Amino acid sequence: MSELTPLREALLKRLADGQFHSGEQLGDALQISRAAVSKHVQALKSLGLDIYSVSGKGYRLAVPLQLLDAERLSRALAPVRVEVIPVIGSTNQHWLESIPRLSQGDVCLAECQTSGRGRRGRTWISPFGGQLIMSLYWRLEQGMAAAMGLSLVVGVAVVEALESAGFGGIELKWPNDLYLNGRKLAGILVEMSGTAGGPCHLVIGMGLNLVLPATEQERITQPWAELAELGEITDRNGLVIALVQGLQRALTRFEQEGIAGFRECWNRLDHFNGKPVRVLMGEQQVHGTARGIDDQGALLLELESGEIKRYLGGEISLRGNDRD
Repeated sequence: MSELTPLREALLKRLADGQFHSGEQLGDALQISRAAVSKHVQALKSLGLDIYSVSGKGYRLAVPLQLLDAERLSRALAPVRVEVIPVIGSTNQHWLESIPRLSQGDVCLAECQTSGRGRRGRTWISPFGGQLIMSLYWRLEQGMAAAMGLSLVVGVAVVEALESAGFGGIELKWPNDLYLNGRKLAGILVEMSGTAGGPCHLVIGMGLNLVLPATEQERITQPWAELAELGEITDRNGLVIALVQGLQRALTRFEQEGIAGFRECWNRLDHFNGKPVRVLMGEQQVHGTARGIDDQGALLLELESGEIKRYLGGEISLRGNDRD
């Protein structure tokens, strides 16, 4: 995958409006040849951007692009540090390595991840500008045990922030996915470090599908959704601000109340609540009916016998009975 050099970034900013730009115009503006323009357009395509050309008209992005605005985000979220890195391996990994210099609520954002990862080591496909990719740092003085159920709280905070921005109908899947009409809209990955008796350092990562380019859609191996299905995304940077502020409020409340304070809301948003499901633990499968979560964030499963079993995180996966 290509890097986003300053010249390619300047080229992308000119193409971001979704209008046609001739190779000659682009070359003049950037002081490079038309052949060089073509070469750099191909490099941008390798980042997952859907750019096409029409003879006599020039180059055009299939969908206009709202680039992340580091200055606006920094002003709106001050005093929180906001770092925007257009192309990165992993925002979570970068923030984990940056912990010694981070303060509560600091955020790292990217247009594209080349080594994004999901839960249990899965690859997270991340085309340039098609998602909202961010990692937020938080510190829990109470230690690692106090982080139980945190990914559930993050899910609630994200759904509520999206609802307030006019994107309703989003649900949650235990423990860390957002669903839209039964398809995955976003994933959450919480990673932590700390020592016994010391504070817990948390990096909370999220990848939210906004508008996925047609060129990347076929690479996704599970049913997926994009936020654009619910309406036009008119202000991508405003959405970032709303999400970060919503997360900050929820995490502050979580420190005081724990997961118990979010249980009712989570169960209301639970896509599988009251539905038949399978719980996967390695090769073992347990069938039952999902009954939401308890005050520790454990999944509650009602067996055929009527017994309620609890399942907590780890290598556990939840599936609907109608899907492999």
